Order: sequence, then C-alpha cells, then structure tokens
Amino acid sequence: MRIAIIGAGGVGGYFGAKLALGGHDVHFVARGKHLAAMRDGGLRVLSAAGDFAVPAPRATDDPATIGPVDAVLIAVKLWDTEGAARAALPLLGADTAVVSLQNSVKKDDVLAAILPPSAPVGGVAYISAQIAEPGVIRHVGAMAKLVFGEFDGQRSPRVEALLAACRGSGIDADVPGDIRRALWEKFVFLASLAAVTSAIRKPIGPIRENPRTRALFLDAMREVVAVARAEGVAVAPDFADTRLAFADTLPAAMTSSMHGDLDHGYKLEVEWLSGDVVARGERLGVPTPVHRVLRDVLTLYA
Repeated sequence: MRIAIIGAGGVGGYFGAKLALGGHDVHFVARGKHLAAMRDGGLRVLSAAGDFAVPAPRATDDPATIGPVDAVLIAVKLWDTEGAARAALPLLGADTAVVSLQNSVKKDDVLAAILPPSAPVGGVAYISAQIAEPGVIRHVGAMAKLVFGEFDGQRSPRVEALLAACRGSGIDADVPGDIRRALWEKFVFLASLAAVTSAIRKPIGPIRENPRTRALFLDAMREVVAVARAEGVAVAPDFADTRLAFADTLPAAMTSSMHGDLDHGYKLEVEWLSGDVVARGERLGVPTPVHRVLRDVLTLYA
C-alpha cells in the first residue's frame, strides 16, 4: 500500500516504521529537528520488544509533494487536527482512507467538517510511545495495537487492505463491529489517565496503589462512561471497573503523553480530553465534577 503518516511522533513514527519495514510505500510528514534527523540518520524505534529502524525514510514537510495515497494516518497533537485534515486533501484519491489515531472523540468531527464525506475511517491506537530525541521514538511497555473501521460498520475493501498491510508488517490490528464504541472505550481510559497523571504528576503505578488516587481515577472513568452512554454509544455500564483492572496490568512507569507534555512545558490537550467530557456532559445533562476539577486544575498549564 501507499501510505502517508501525518505526524511522525511516537504513534505515527512507530506504526509508520513498522509499515515501511513491512514493504509498504510509506511517506512521513514531519517538521523541524525531527524531520532533519530522519533525513540525516533515519528513523529509529527503541522498544522493549526489540529495537528497529528505517535507515532512509521518505520524509517531507510538504504533503503536496507526495501525491495520492491509499491511506492517510493522522497522529498529530489534537490542536493540529484541522491543519492535518487540510494537509491530507492533496493526498486523497478516489477511495483514500483517512484514519485519525489521535486520543479523542472530537477529532473525527473536525475531519468530517473538512474532508469529503467518504474519506474518514475511525481509528484507535493503543500504545505508549514518544519522541525520545529527534529521529528516535521510544516505545514503553508491550502494548502496540491499531483498531480501525468504517463508521457504518462495513468491512470495506480499503479497510481489509489496511488490515492486511498492518498484520503483514507485524502490527497487532483489528476491525471491530462498532468502531464508535471502540473510540469511546479508548476515550474512557485515555481522557481519565491523561487528566489524573498530569494533575497528580505521577505515572500509573503510584496512582493505582493509593486508595484515594485509585478512586479518583475510577470516578473519572465512570464519568466518561456515563457521557458515552448518554451519547447513545453501547459502552457497558461497568466498563470503568474493567479498565481499572486493566490498569493494574500495566507497567508502573506508564503515563500519558499529556503528562510528558506538562513536564516539558509544552501545550496541553486538556480541552480536547477532560474539556470535551465536561462540554458534552453539560449538553447532555450528565454531571462530570471530577473532569471539571481536573480540567480546571490543568487550565493554567494548558
């Protein structure tokens, strides 16, 4: 397949490198020092599952030079979603799939407002990975999975082709029957993990071990479940409890990318995460006091 990766950071860099090593024609859209390092020394991924590298990745800061592709994977920070959607326009062919791997449910609304109606495909990435230094991605833990699918639930040829490309490249990938539910299930965990780790300034280990912070994390997830169900999404009523059990299986050092951004003094995605939970809760009449406080605590750093 011919694939463009818009945003070659932790998520885009990891999965793009896997696809490139799997023999696919992968083009990375990046910028700044990271782009320069990729051009000069390639793209390296450091992982407990085994390091790997793409010695000479196709990398550019101008998507218009790439031409039409079969699939576009968007993995930029959430505040760059509109720009990424516009950057994807020259990459579109008659049946190009545009899959956002970002940590949000709001991101697909932005894509739908800019792209042709047939272009967006729902996508979820399960991975903890960040740029360690320009040209180098660090993957933390063993989790690295992609889930994607058409919003109407159909197993389209383009989705089947992307699934085959991922699996053939050694990527754990799946196409669920209900991608909207999959998006919200990821959002339940991610929005809560991001807010709690950032507000407390600790990784998941100590948070899950302390009774009060453990309860805070669970309450945050329960709020997102309530909002999802009010939106008409078929998330199980006890889903937050099962996610807490899942959190107990994760490496103690695992944290969120927003926590990393806070530590580095970068802009935060809080308005797209807890902020969106609060906004939807207000619209639907669902109380979200935990996410409101977490959003407000992080506002001065956003």
